[in-house]
Amino acid sequence: MLAGLTAGAVEDAQEREREVSLSTLEARALDRAPALDVLSFLAPAAQVKIIAEVKRASPSRGALADIPDPAAQARLYERGGASAVSVLTEGRRFKGTLDDLDAVRAEISIPVLRKDFIATPYQVLEARAHGADLVLLIAAALDQGTLSSLHTLVRELGMTALVETHSLEEVQRAADIGAEVVGVNARDLSTFELDRDLFGRLVEHIPAGAIRIAESAVKTPDDVAHYRSAGADVVLVGEALVTGDPVATLESFLGVHV
Repeated sequence: MLAGLTAGAVEDAQEREREVSLSTLEARALDRAPALDVLSFLAPAAQVKIIAEVKRASPSRGALADIPDPAAQARLYERGGASAVSVLTEGRRFKGTLDDLDAVRAEISIPVLRKDFIATPYQVLEARAHGADLVLLIAAALDQGTLSSLHTLVRELGMTALVETHSLEEVQRAADIGAEVVGVNARDLSTFELDRDLFGRLVEHIPAGAIRIAESAVKTPDDVAHYRSAGADVVLVGEALVTGDPVATLESFLGVHV
């Protein structure tokens, strides 16, 4: 599943490159206002922090919400206290677009994450050209050389990489490239099975000083409390926010104390 999603995302990016050349895209990326300082927004605090996701669909659940106005959704997230907004830009299975990223970036003052299956420099440049401050790099989808080179490019463009992991080996790979933001995804992107306790088993291996993000399997405040008690600085939430009242849900999640 992960290999197919990544191959499809790269193919779609290659199609866009036929319309916008790498050199043109690079010029657009360098012309953007500087990216926000993501580390300051996500820094560990007394209260858990939330990255709220604009997510229309997923391969595991199918259609979730239409979200005709992603900017309006993002404004609700900011109002509800989110520290950053994640925007799915993958179109085949998640029904997202780069236009969504543009719309969200124009409307909010907190960092924006481009969440996609990124495997090429062109996709990283797209993220910056469309205003992303944070870029998802999935360790399981990339060999170590590619992960390292893309991580370096993200930094050179002034952005921050969220390196997503799902095993001890992948956490160690993230540490080897100096990742400052490390996520542990409870959903295995090869099988799409969930393991909410995976974060707790891996968190002690995340490098000291790195921001620790728990991803997936969040439906209730108890789920947020579970991750927080295991050591999460930040929890990334998608489905629970697009299928309910986003402001009320965020407030309940942010009110968790452990």
